[in-house]
Amino acid sequence: MHSFITAASSGLAFLFAVSVSAKPLSFNAPLFERALSGINSNSADDRSTWFDFDLSTNYYDTVPNTGDTVVYYLEITNTTASLDGVEREVQLVNGTFPGPTIIANWGDTVTVHVTNNLGVVNGSSIHWHGIRQNYTNQNDGVASITQCPNAPGTTETYTWRATQYGSSWYHSHWALQAWNGVLGGIIINGPASANYDVDAGNLFLNDWTHQTADQVYLLAEKNGVPTLDNGLINGTNVYNTLGSRFEMTWVTGTKYLLRLVNGAVETHYKFMVDNHTMTVIAADFVPVEPYVAGFINIGMGQRYDVIIEANQTTADYWLRAIPQVACSDNDSADNIKGIIRYDSTSTSDPTTSGYTYTDACDDETSNLVPVLSLDASSEDSEDDFAVTVTRSNNLFKWRMAGTSFVSDWADPTLKKVIEGNDTFSTEEHVIELDTANEWVYFVISTTQGVPHPIHLHGHDFYVLAQGTGTYTDGTTALTTTNPPRRDTAMLPASGYLVIAFLTDNPGTWLMHCHIGWHAAEGFSIQLLERINEIPALTSSETMNTTCNAWDSFVTSSSIEQEDSGI
Repeated sequence: MHSFITAASSGLAFLFAVSVSAKPLSFNAPLFERALSGINSNSADDRSTWFDFDLSTNYYDTVPNTGDTVVYYLEITNTTASLDGVEREVQLVNGTFPGPTIIANWGDTVTVHVTNNLGVVNGSSIHWHGIRQNYTNQNDGVASITQCPNAPGTTETYTWRATQYGSSWYHSHWALQAWNGVLGGIIINGPASANYDVDAGNLFLNDWTHQTADQVYLLAEKNGVPTLDNGLINGTNVYNTLGSRFEMTWVTGTKYLLRLVNGAVETHYKFMVDNHTMTVIAADFVPVEPYVAGFINIGMGQRYDVIIEANQTTADYWLRAIPQVACSDNDSADNIKGIIRYDSTSTSDPTTSGYTYTDACDDETSNLVPVLSLDASSEDSEDDFAVTVTRSNNLFKWRMAGTSFVSDWADPTLKKVIEGNDTFSTEEHVIELDTANEWVYFVISTTQGVPHPIHLHGHDFYVLAQGTGTYTDGTTALTTTNPPRRDTAMLPASGYLVIAFLTDNPGTWLMHCHIGWHAAEGFSIQLLERINEIPALTSSETMNTTCNAWDSFVTSSSIEQEDSGI
């Protein structure tokens, strides 16, 4: 399973982004395509519009036809880095942490060529987190689900449509590579629910260890939750006397858009900038009615777009990402900080104090009101999943509905479907959703005192209920009138999460805990949606090329799968 790292240095790799005026790819999707017209009036004075589209456009069924394709080239390599001053082996995209940001406009087609130059015994795949992959399931980038792993020395090309706008990230979905450094940002330009002056881009919040993620995983399998060494803000921090802090210089009176991404393996953060408030305008890829907060909660895999105005006296201020000890264990919990400066010549550490808060692994659900108001209908079907953890052969395994998930790298679900094989093992935990455009409800509950970030591929889900205690069908209140929508939400410790979505996107979609150790230990299910429509949407040539290369690599190497496959 392990994402093995060698000490070999990477060569230089460069990012290329090309805007190509061309006829958009046909995705056979039930989206209404409308050509852009007029002048884009989106400006600092009014961010609510985008050409002749705006915040009221239903992005689930309408998409701008830009006619543009943006193209990126990414290379994954082994190297060493001292992100917090302590050198360790890493795996990086184009030699940086985080990797290059994928930037497109709402409606663009995005093509990314990803070359695996890791060597030794490393496969790879790249998942475009939160991208709905509307009728493009094969490009979701999940090893053992939508593709065989990308073998060393080969290139996988992913093509998808930017049907929504906002902020996200891409990351490896093979073993634990994401938390060795295989990740980067995604920005889809479009309207916003409040005005800002400067788009400051993605701000990554990561946890970090001085061993590789694979070495730490071996401890997690045997001993449970490990204690991590540090955290990073946009790929940098200090450790004892080593390293350097993330810094930004702000200009008084300017409103900055920060696109927050929690890319941690296990750390739930509270984020704040001392003495400043923030206006939250989006959760994952869903614009929300703006609300003001001193700090926000952000779980693993979640994103928030926030606007902060530089309206304080000229000084230096701490920017803080604070691990919540209720569910995160970090030796540097009080020192994952960056610096906001109003004077670029200052070199002083801030002396400011943070907001008072209660340590808890909360979600922002109660604050989230989608700008595009949509209601959830009554369920056509419902499934209940109890989350448990067991210990087998002295190794921890997570289970949903009593099953610890395992899928075979060399025989991904999508490959089986296009070959006409509809027989799946218990461990593959396939739930078939055959009927188009029906509402499905999932009740996920746990008696364990551990919260979990639940991420669904291929959909935004509606958060109908979320709380501690026991969910009771018919008694627990469900919010169906414009409930929060997103792709990652917290299952509270000793609690429940009820989500719903419409079966409007054929494919095989993973739903899993976004704590890296838990996903590797089997905390996943896969939803096989509208199976009869999938073969026509899938390239058997692409599938076979990738899988044949992987089979050849496995034959010539000593690699063996030891984890869940994702």
